[in-house]
Amino acid sequence: MASRYEQVMARKGEIMKSALGMDYAQFERSPIAFDYEGMMGAHGYTLEQIRSIQRAAGVGLTPLLELRNLTDLVRSYAGPGRGARLFVKDEAANMAGSFKDRRASMSIHVAAEKGYAGVIAATSGNYGAAVASQAARAGLKCIICQETFDSRHVGQPEIVEKSRICEAFGAEVIQMTVGPELFFHMLELLEQTGYLSASLYSPFGVSGIESLGAELAEEMTALTGSPPTHVVVTHAGGGNTTGTARGLKRMGARTEIVSASVDLSGLHMASDTDFNRKSFTTGHTGFGVPFATWPDRADVPRNAARSLRYMDRYLIVTQGEVFYVTEALSKLEGLERGPSGNTAMAAAMSLARDLPQDATVVVQETEYTGAGKHHWSQLAFAREQGIEMRAGNPAENAPGKAIVIPERPEQIAATDFDLGKMRRSYVRNALQHAPEGYEPTPEDTVFLAEDTNTTPAIVEEIIAGLRAGQ
Repeated sequence: MASRYEQVMARKGEIMKSALGMDYAQFERSPIAFDYEGMMGAHGYTLEQIRSIQRAAGVGLTPLLELRNLTDLVRSYAGPGRGARLFVKDEAANMAGSFKDRRASMSIHVAAEKGYAGVIAATSGNYGAAVASQAARAGLKCIICQETFDSRHVGQPEIVEKSRICEAFGAEVIQMTVGPELFFHMLELLEQTGYLSASLYSPFGVSGIESLGAELAEEMTALTGSPPTHVVVTHAGGGNTTGTARGLKRMGARTEIVSASVDLSGLHMASDTDFNRKSFTTGHTGFGVPFATWPDRADVPRNAARSLRYMDRYLIVTQGEVFYVTEALSKLEGLERGPSGNTAMAAAMSLARDLPQDATVVVQETEYTGAGKHHWSQLAFAREQGIEMRAGNPAENAPGKAIVIPERPEQIAATDFDLGKMRRSYVRNALQHAPEGYEPTPEDTVFLAEDTNTTPAIVEEIIAGLRAGQ
């Protein structure tokens, strides 16, 4: 098995080139820099064409809802003149119940257009359901590779629920235990079947989310007279932040992009023992931080999801705060939605409290819920794993040990993650992945500045600090 694993992984570049129908080598400029915008535009679809493709696939044009009751709640404990208006884009109205239908619609369109017989995706989450749904609509075969179990073959109820919905759409689901075999088996299957890789991180997949940002700019302008002042995005692998921000920018919106993740610090995402001690399968720091600080850890040679290019703030919330807000959204707004989008909702409530009342804060997605995805199912499962459950101060949450549900909404208080620290980590990773002894060029410095949303001068300072051991 070890020999087979090494052989398959050694052919990763060749397999993915065939499975994506795209030669990433044409965009490389150096061991560090590459033509990002050239890669993003290589699929050849304009934003209007993407939106047209999605409309035909039953994707997009989801409701934008003002959350007047949650706004009133926030204003009840905010300071004088504080408490921004809260809105949500109800992406659960898409075909498979999440914003990832936008991503999947483009992958499936490309697969059909290029003549692939089917598609394969590696995911434990909503993306699998989206790919399976769109593949069924297009008459393509679909295989979903999914990390489902720990070594005891115990699966989280949310992941098991997602397996069920993928199978309901006609996909073949390959279930695995947590570990490095996920992408290995996906590569094997891609090579054996000749299917398209419906990667989360392809340019056409991430471009599919740009329609979401464009809709937000248009709909908020029609509703309030201007684009949103702030958009809060649940952040995991970075595609959601990247695509939404790019769509807003295309429409000329000067919107602050706020990413949000659940604090799962101390839990390792590839750990067999930690796998079932995290009550969130996505939208948490276990994905959010590593993918932001080194996006090219993905299954494609160059990741189209590069969130540090676009985020203005990165807010962290606790598990208990997200579960509290999930319940509040149901009780106050009549929206029973899954916890993933409500990660951003918890951060948005904290953010809105400190903003003026004429500011507008949009949570840019919701996800469907039900059965294993419901927050009560997740809390019951956490209790079965020996995790303490209680009401109190959410600051006392301990990932993998205790989930503390707030007693009052004013206890919801997101914390800022240090973007400067993340940028330094990204630059360090870029230098470490370059050949030994490689000296960054001025072109590399410009690229790193773009990729970290800073300036060449700041990048040079970071490099100098790294070399000095700071």
